Amino acid sequence: MRNVKLVIEYDGTGYAGWQIQPNGVSIQGVVQDAIAEITGERTVRLIGSGRTDAGVHAAGQAANFKTDTNIPAGGLVHAINTKLPPDIAIVEAEDVPGDFHARYSAISKTYRYTILNRPVRSPLERNRSYLVRQQLDSDAMRAAAAHLIGELDFATFQSKPNGKPSIRTVTRLDVEASGSRIEITISANGFLYNMVRAIVGTLVEVGLGKREPNSIPDLLRSKDRSAAGPTAPPHGLRLLEVEY
Repeated sequence: MRNVKLVIEYDGTGYAGWQIQPNGVSIQGVVQDAIAEITGERTVRLIGSGRTDAGVHAAGQAANFKTDTNIPAGGLVHAINTKLPPDIAIVEAEDVPGDFHARYSAISKTYRYTILNRPVRSPLERNRSYLVRQQLDSDAMRAAAAHLIGELDFATFQSKPNGKPSIRTVTRLDVEASGSRIEITISANGFLYNMVRAIVGTLVEVGLGKREPNSIPDLLRSKDRSAAGPTAPPHGLRLLEVEY
């Protein structure tokens, strides 16, 4: 059988998240059904690089599936897209080795979180950014973010601990301000549940002057989720890229 890797872009607003689940329509389920319709194969198992929560978007979600179809990879992009709704699209497809696994073969992921920092809400950005009306100090947020780069125990920023190791290596954590937008970009070899959104919520508190940038090391050592900031809302988050 062929092993096909996809890069998928989607607006997660109307979905219960990536993973198939009983409480709503999932992106995985919709794409899987579209592949089955194109290939004529009853059983299609689409493996994603990881879950995204309800309302979270992606510019570069990666997934793979096994198939016997002889439709070339380029043809699969266009064929599958004819069966997908406007808020989901396959942007790339390629044949990969049989042992490629979208989740376990990944070496790094990059997420971007967008904050709209202005007093007035934006109808155009309502599903794409987190509105913070009070002025944020992006320099303080940047100073705090510097303490979160490296191989560290991120238990403080994990919702629903599962008893597994919580050490991750963050290679990039940028805070970039332009006009009324603040974009937080983070790359790591893996992420804990809600880790990015918990980090963003904490950095927002730093930006509001509620905690000092140099308090982050002690916060990490506490391994206490309740000591960190709130989990930022999902709609500001986007999975940018998965590296292999």
